[in-house]
Amino acid sequence: MLDIQGRPCNNSMVKNVLLPYIGKDVKIKYDLGRNKYEVYEAKITKIYNSVFLVKLKDNTVKSFSFADIITKNIKIY
Repeated sequence: MLDIQGRPCNNSMVKNVLLPYIGKDVKIKYDLGRNKYEVYEAKITKIYNSVFLVKLKDNTVKSFSFADIITKNIKIY
């Protein structure tokens, strides 16, 4: 699991943690609230200043913000 838990973090820290995952298969668990989750198996394709793009198995592209990671709305395994 992507490890930023328990530490104060900012966008540059999240970007540095995500850099080794570019091009690798990851599992993303997205919290929709009220005990509802979406799970994606994807590859991280690009990382920008405050967002990153993933390509899903069906070749669709989704974007997530670093704020989603900081606020723990998504978890990356």
